[in-house]
Amino acid sequence: MTGFHHISVLLNESIEALAVKPAGVYLDGTLGGAGHSSEIVKRLSTGTLIGVDRDPKALAAAEARLAPWAERVRLVHGNFRELDSILDGLGIPAVDGILLDLGVSSPQLDEAARGFSYMADAPLDMRMDPGDSLTAYEIVNSWPQEELRHILFAYGEERYAPLIAAAIVRRREQAPIRSTLELVELIRGAMPQKALREKQHPAKRSFQAIRIAVNDELGAVDSFMRRAVDRLKPGGRLAVITFHSLEDRIVKNAMAEAARGCTCPPEFPVCVCGKKPTLKLIARKPITAGEKELEENPRARSAKLRVAERL
Repeated sequence: MTGFHHISVLLNESIEALAVKPAGVYLDGTLGGAGHSSEIVKRLSTGTLIGVDRDPKALAAAEARLAPWAERVRLVHGNFRELDSILDGLGIPAVDGILLDLGVSSPQLDEAARGFSYMADAPLDMRMDPGDSLTAYEIVNSWPQEELRHILFAYGEERYAPLIAAAIVRRREQAPIRSTLELVELIRGAMPQKALREKQHPAKRSFQAIRIAVNDELGAVDSFMRRAVDRLKPGGRLAVITFHSLEDRIVKNAMAEAARGCTCPPEFPVCVCGKKPTLKLIARKPITAGEKELEENPRARSAKLRVAERL
């Protein structure tokens, strides 16, 4: 299938981090166009690759790309937050490695009709899974002003969130806000002139915030991180690529907590909680893209790869 070409970020680094075993079982929870997955499955002999994605178009593209290794591949339409039910449904108690790439794929951004981009006109949608009910249109046109302000500030780190939320509510009282470029112009008009002179597009933070809310992205990451360790075999690797500080904080803190184990207050002379570490951090600091990759794919600039191993 054509039309779903995506450049996988930190490809070599993430495949190296997984330390793929030929007979292992690996789960790619954000399959996309199967860039990472195709490199994993090439390294399998008798092993299995499980590919999961919310987007039916991504699954169709991945199926075509992974066709040469079809006997070693199992594809699932679902959300990585459903890790337990996905693996239980396949009869797989634990895996040797899990990979998540939490970026929005290039085809989703570039396909105007999906409504992810602030550079092209489209209906306000932004759903990763077209079968989901909540859309950007509903958030923009029906959520209370305070909720709009909150998501713009919390998910987009937009310092002009109060001004933008108020402008959205004023406009929608006259008529519904239907398209991406209508929303872009509204955001632009709500911001002070000094903000419009910044290098970053004025709507970037707001569109990020609305997309995160539509797809409950942070909730999905939090749910996944609570379950992932228990579904890894001893020695199994967990590799997660994040693209903004909110996701990265969830992943970093969850890995650090699992690697620490003990939750007793620092002033306790001995551990009384009995909790043991379940993860070992492979690298204390996140892995980032090198200069060559940044030249070829500027979208990799904000990517951070964190890796841990099950004890």
